[in-house]
Amino acid sequence: MALTSPRREPLADQVIAQLRAQITSGEWPVGSRIPTEVELVEQLGVARNTVREAVRALAHNGLLDIRQGSGTYVLATSELAGVMHRRFADAEQEQVAELRAALESSGARLAAERRTDRDLELLELASARREDAWYGGDAEAFVQADAAFHQSVVAAAHNEVLAALYADLGEVLRAHLRRDVGPVLSPDRYVPHAAIVTAIRDRDGERAAGESAWVIGRCNAEDAALRA
Repeated sequence: MALTSPRREPLADQVIAQLRAQITSGEWPVGSRIPTEVELVEQLGVARNTVREAVRALAHNGLLDIRQGSGTYVLATSELAGVMHRRFADAEQEQVAELRAALESSGARLAAERRTDRDLELLELASARREDAWYGGDAEAFVQADAAFHQSVVAAAHNEVLAALYADLGEVLRAHLRRDVGPVLSPDRYVPHAAIVTAIRDRDGERAAGESAWVIGRCNAEDAALRA
């Protein structure tokens, strides 16, 4: 990870580029804590002030979240994702649910029509990990696994624009899911997703879209019942 070749741009810009690469490559996933300031100084071979400047710049851009006394965490995988998170942090949850339904239903329909055998393998793996996360009882782990499942569905649609938009809205959608799930995984809040996978496997676009919309509709109905 150390910077190996000198460049003409300021050293802080090189460090920013290096840290951004760790984030966008997925080496530091959303929600994970990045190495400490001391560890980054050692890994990059630069001064502490340079690391601090780079981390603050990425926090300002919405990629990192500096939490005093806890560490620095990955908030988004791109500057646009960070902007999306800030822009829609206070959006009406019903409207976020409608956005999820539109994107995920469209993604599921296209995935059923376009998926490859490899897409199906990855989707089934994501579905299994989602199930494991639910029964593991860790709410945040489940949120991340559920989000990864839906990202796999969208990826199988083979529409780069849709996939990029969905990824940039990722933290907005995960925040909505956290609200639906709550801090504790309750059995009565479980919503199965197997029918989505089956419809995509069967190449039935309408059924895949309908099952995806049903999932979000059921989540919203349960959330409304709890608020009533």
